[in-house]
This record gives sequence, structure tokens and C-alpha cells, in this order.
Amino acid sequence: MDQNHKEFIKEAVLMAAKNATSGGGGPFGALIVKNGEIIGRGVNKVTTSNDPTAHAEVIAIRDACKNIDNFKLEGSVIYASCEPCPMCLAAIYWARIAKVYFAAANTDAAKAGFDDSFIYEEIRLPVEKRSIEMNKLDIEEYLSPFDTWIEIENKITY
Repeated sequence: MDQNHKEFIKEAVLMAAKNATSGGGGPFGALIVKNGEIIGRGVNKVTTSNDPTAHAEVIAIRDACKNIDNFKLEGSVIYASCEPCPMCLAAIYWARIAKVYFAAANTDAAKAGFDDSFIYEEIRLPVEKRSIEMNKLDIEEYLSPFDTWIEIENKITY
């Protein structure tokens, strides 16, 4: 294993362990690296911020984007103490992060009470079979936001 990868993943694990013992949130840490430099860091803050989206990877993405003043993290690498959950994985894709390195697997997290397997199962189900009721409501104007977006010439695409 490349020495830099090992150092970065150790740092993410150390951040996670420190967060678990400090009462800052769950036992998760992540950092984002671009061109060999850390541009973003995050630890789980779900319980301390009362924000269910405040996972380490999401916090690290927000920090990196703020630090480089861009919502695209192309060419960057994320090092996470644990395999990203479905929400974090989606955020990683949206941020256009090039590579993911993680230490613990999602099965290790499940043993500690952080089981996200049901979310993966729910995503595969048709909308009408999910455990959370989902209803599509058709109104006449439902496409107007997209129609407007398509017509804007000077938009920032993502």
C-alpha cells in the first residue's frame, strides 16, 4: 500500500476514534485529499447537531468545497474510517470525488449498531413497496421548474 494512503486512512481512523470518545458524535471520520494535500475534514456530528445528514463524509465534502470555493471535487480522494453509507456514497458521486479509500467495512459498522443494509434494500424496491409511503402527485405545473431551468442560458450546470 502506498505510504500516503496508509497515513491518510490512519488519520481518518484516528479522527473517528477521537470523535467517539469526545462525545462529538458517532465513531466516523473522513478527510479529502487533492494533489497530496488535505482540503477537507469531517467527523460524525449527527447527535451533536441534531442533523441526520451530518455524517463524516458529508461534513468533509462541505469543508472541502468551502475551502476550495467550488462544489466540484474532481480529482480528489476521500479517506473514510468506514465504508460510506448510501447517503454518503451519493454525496461522493455528486461531488465527483475520483476515489474512495475506507478502513472498516459496512458489516463492521453493523456489528457496532450502524446497520445501513436496510437502506440498500429499500433503494432496490419499487417506490410502492418501500417502508416509507411515497406518493407522486401530478399537478399541471409539475414540469415548470425543469422547463425554466432548460431555458436559462447562463446557468451553472452540475
